[in-house]
Amino acid sequence: MATAEQWTTARRDLPPRTSGLLFGLGLGGFVDGIVLHQILQWHHMVSAETPPTTLAGLEVNTVADGFFHLATWLCVVAASITSIRAWRQGRLAPSYPFHVGLVLTGWGIFNLVEGLIDHQLLGVHHVRDDLGAPLSWDLGFLASGVLLIAVGWAVHRRGARTLEARAAARGTPRGRRPEDS
Repeated sequence: MATAEQWTTARRDLPPRTSGLLFGLGLGGFVDGIVLHQILQWHHMVSAETPPTTLAGLEVNTVADGFFHLATWLCVVAASITSIRAWRQGRLAPSYPFHVGLVLTGWGIFNLVEGLIDHQLLGVHHVRDDLGAPLSWDLGFLASGVLLIAVGWAVHRRGARTLEARAAARGTPRGRRPEDS
């Protein structure tokens, strides 16, 4: 049975949540940009404000999409940096449920924030700008965000409990990986 001190140490040795969440934000943005902007061409970043029906309109939207992709790329870079920093600190490696749960949660946060801000508050684009009544698509996008957060967080918590128990049972001292024992 693990002591309270071992549980506290085990929690400190867990991988950072920021890495998985940032991966989810970035990868969720890439899915949105690649699938909805480029492949399906349902919308661009400012297509409700500047329709891409002329060459000038398409150029404006392409530049806006480029800045959007730059932001999502920076999220992935930040996730990589936080992952490497944790590894160098000797923190535990994430299990698949721990990490994938956070990635799904981050993707859901992306969908909620992007859907609320860009689709509803600013109205710079909708999920389907090519339709006369895009609200149902926007609401579906928001619902997908809520679902991704709920499922992702449940999966993450299961993985976190398993990692905490494993670390506490081994009495993993801070700064050492279990395989170094």
